Amino acid sequence: MKSTLLIRLTSLVLALSLLSPLAAMPVAAQGACWDNSAIQAALAEGRIQPVAAVLSREGIDPSTEVLSVKVCEQGGGPVYVLAVLEADGQARNLTLSAQ
Repeated sequence: MKSTLLIRLTSLVLALSLLSPLAAMPVAAQGACWDNSAIQAALAEGRIQPVAAVLSREGIDPSTEVLSVKVCEQGGGPVYVLAVLEADGQARNLTLSAQ
């Protein structure tokens, strides 16, 4: 039990450290990111797919835990910028087309 908690805590700290460089990047480098209301409207209008559908489409293991979600403009279209924690405790960032 203690070991599992320590692994989770370590993984969360690692995930947060992976997010720090992304947060430090200027908005222009990231592309314009959307606020929550813009994301909700795009989902409701079908302009972007739900995160779960995108993860499934990309073959991401269903046991992968999503730690944070952003939608940003990149390369002329919306992308999900995700921080995830995989079942093996590996934290990483993913950038996936939101369409």
